[in-house]
Amino acid sequence: MYFDELALSDEVLDALWDMHFDECTPVQEKAIPVILDRRDVIACAQTGTGKTAAYILPLLTNLAFDDHDPDKLNAIIMAPTRELAQQIDQQMEGFGFYVPFSSVAIYGGKDNGAWGTQVTGLQRGADIVIATPGRLLSQMNIYDIDFSGVKYFILDEADRMLDMGFYDDIMTIVRKLPKERQTIMFSATMPPKIRQLAKTIMHDPAEVQIAVSRPPETIKQMHEFVDENKKVEAVLACLSGKSGLKKVIIFAGKKQRVKDLTRTLRSLKIDARAMHSDLEQNERDQVMLDFRNGKVDVLVATDVVSRGIDVTDVPLVINYDVPHDPEDYVHRIGRTARAENSGEAMTLVSPDDMKYWKRIEWFLDPSKAYESSTRSGKGYSGGSRRSSRNRGGHPRKSKGRDRGAHRSKSAPQS
Repeated sequence: MYFDELALSDEVLDALWDMHFDECTPVQEKAIPVILDRRDVIACAQTGTGKTAAYILPLLTNLAFDDHDPDKLNAIIMAPTRELAQQIDQQMEGFGFYVPFSSVAIYGGKDNGAWGTQVTGLQRGADIVIATPGRLLSQMNIYDIDFSGVKYFILDEADRMLDMGFYDDIMTIVRKLPKERQTIMFSATMPPKIRQLAKTIMHDPAEVQIAVSRPPETIKQMHEFVDENKKVEAVLACLSGKSGLKKVIIFAGKKQRVKDLTRTLRSLKIDARAMHSDLEQNERDQVMLDFRNGKVDVLVATDVVSRGIDVTDVPLVINYDVPHDPEDYVHRIGRTARAENSGEAMTLVSPDDMKYWKRIEWFLDPSKAYESSTRSGKGYSGGSRRSSRNRGGHPRKSKGRDRGAHRSKSAPQS
């Protein structure tokens, strides 16, 4: 399905046209019409499927057509990490280019100027607030913030927020919101705790499920059994086997492991940088900027970047340590094969990692959704089909652009 077949506002469609986004991903095709109908929605979709656009596009459309107070906060989008909040803010800037709505991102850091901007946005009634739970709660504890105008409440990566211990913070925020609102929840998984949260804060939600917790089929998944003291050697073999390989992400389980591995790789003349929570925000921003721009060949990271970082051309992910949670495995390898690209994921499994690896194999169900392999394992690819229907009318006039002229195959993948 194409975006101009949906009842999105002309301003939103114009922004999509400018960005050369035409065709919906499955989660966008299923979620956008339900959100436009202003129903509560709980959507389950894996990383890299375009879920951010799936709620931003109808949110901007609903704001354009509904009756709301322009001097009050109208929508709150919650995200578990500052990185994801920043990514959503960037997407909002692009998709909302032609709409007259203001937004402010609320997340932690030591930038005093950012704190002032956040306070100003909250107190002057930015239309859309994008926030991490802890930071928004900190602002609420200091300042008197008026939430009476909030009509839309969106939780992105809700499972991650609960895993990080934000349940009480979320509920504190929810209690400040009007009872009459649209609540939208996106989650990569649907464990019982997510369903319980949905029952608590949502009213008769529609459910949208897309490939629950399964890696994209365009990822070639591999693993190698190796002794712990041979893992660096295995990493070097992965890197040397790919001539001129750039933008590789290596995940390690702990900050110290990230630091040690980065130091070792750099001593071997490999252009590697570390990414972990000990870095200051400006340092993390610079590392990610350099990595996106191809100035860094290898990014060694903790799970702080396994979700919410939108780098579309990562060819290889290496799990230096096997993640203890199978869902973290899905999100780690989901950093590759984004935006219709293919990619590879190699997991190094030591004897101590075996129990966690068995959990992952069981979780992924090898007989149905996953082919475990060595370096010769096969990847998979998928396709899409075009619909010939035209978009219905809108109360607003378009800018007269021939949106169907370029019909690229791309779609927002965040």
